[in-house]
Amino acid sequence: MSAVTVVLALLAALANASASVLQRRAATDEPDGGRGARQALRLLARLLRRPYWLAGAALLAVSTGLQAAALAVGGLAVVQPLLASELLFTLLVGGVVFGHAPDRRTWCAFVALALGLALFLAAAAPSEGRGTALSGRWPVTGVVLLAVVAALTGAGSAVRGAPRAGLLGLASAVCFAGTAALMKEVMGRLQDGFGRLPAQWPLYATVALGVVSFLLLQGALRAGTLAVSQPALTLGDALTSVALGCVLFEERIGLGGRVLPEVIGVLLIGAGTLGLARAPSISGAWDRARPGRGAVPGTSGVSGSAGNSAGAEDSGSSGKSGPQQGAARR
Repeated sequence: MSAVTVVLALLAALANASASVLQRRAATDEPDGGRGARQALRLLARLLRRPYWLAGAALLAVSTGLQAAALAVGGLAVVQPLLASELLFTLLVGGVVFGHAPDRRTWCAFVALALGLALFLAAAAPSEGRGTALSGRWPVTGVVLLAVVAALTGAGSAVRGAPRAGLLGLASAVCFAGTAALMKEVMGRLQDGFGRLPAQWPLYATVALGVVSFLLLQGALRAGTLAVSQPALTLGDALTSVALGCVLFEERIGLGGRVLPEVIGVLLIGAGTLGLARAPSISGAWDRARPGRGAVPGTSGVSGSAGNSAGAEDSGSSGKSGPQQGAARR
């Protein structure tokens, strides 16, 4: 686990979180124009003229590049768990932009997630592995991933409320992890020359699976609150990425006596994610926390992040759309 990989992954998470905050800031200045495709297009047209929103869009592109660079020099088992720190950065950047002071419970969740990430990565000590997948591994792995996603989506469609949000969140997490693995494959094949990429399948598979990931996440956010879907998304992405790193790229994590601290780290990540998902600065209540700072009461927040942050349907906010969450997740 190199320092360069860690820094690039953390910078990607920071850029994604900043993009989310800036685009949400732009949305709070827009009055609620109702629902429907026409109103959504009008809102988008207005947002495209707002500097905050455009800056957020630019940061999403920066985040995609940073994540790709991190995957080029490091393993999935390092990069994807570190992208969970997007929630921490969203809390910090959002506190500055919206003037929302986190309460004690939110800070406890912040510390739990940070300690969980540090403990898991320190105990697991993931190796970097290969730059491209082992020969013949992608077909079987791809079929298994699609079968798992189909099963989770089918089960989610059969229920309602929190169970549906959790199942669809987990399905999107598996897709995001698969997208990140494909992005790593693309970056590994760059060694053969950039001009050869358009003729190879991983580039198109990355885009296609990224779109599916985004759509599944939107379904999860419409089905229930962020407090239900976000833990499934964060933990599902991280754990699936660790498995894919081992199967495809020969990445290895510490076992034996290291399993216990790894499990404790995962539990802390889950607890911290759940706590932050319920925080006003993550769940979409910034515009109601300090209405005097340019927010319009009752307006919906828009999140720009694979990640990364997103809103819940019952608070009127929309979900992530980023590389981690749109083109690759995290």
